[in-house]
Amino acid sequence: MIIIKPIEVKGHQVIGIEVTLPKTTLLAITTEHGYIMCGALDIRLLNEKLKERRIVAGRAVGVRTIEQLLDAPLDMVTLEAELHGIHPGMKGSDALVKMTDAVNYR
Repeated sequence: MIIIKPIEVKGHQVIGIEVTLPKTTLLAITTEHGYIMCGALDIRLLNEKLKERRIVAGRAVGVRTIEQLLDAPLDMVTLEAELHGIHPGMKGSDALVKMTDAVNYR
């Protein structure tokens, strides 16, 4: 099953995505400029093999719901995310707010 729903985060609209798979659930919350995701996100791949895409993303591990993903500290972020003030330890919701700020994106 796939659930896609709008979410308001500190006055900003984002999209929550939940994909139920056998023995796991993939979670992501996306903005126009970036996204956060559960532990399935391969940050090293984004930083190394897909560096030219300049993907703004962060990963939180141990989350089982969209609400937990919003509240969890990010354990890894892409190099591009760091350029926009998003860093490991930052709460998912705070990272999403930074991602919604179009002024900082090229």
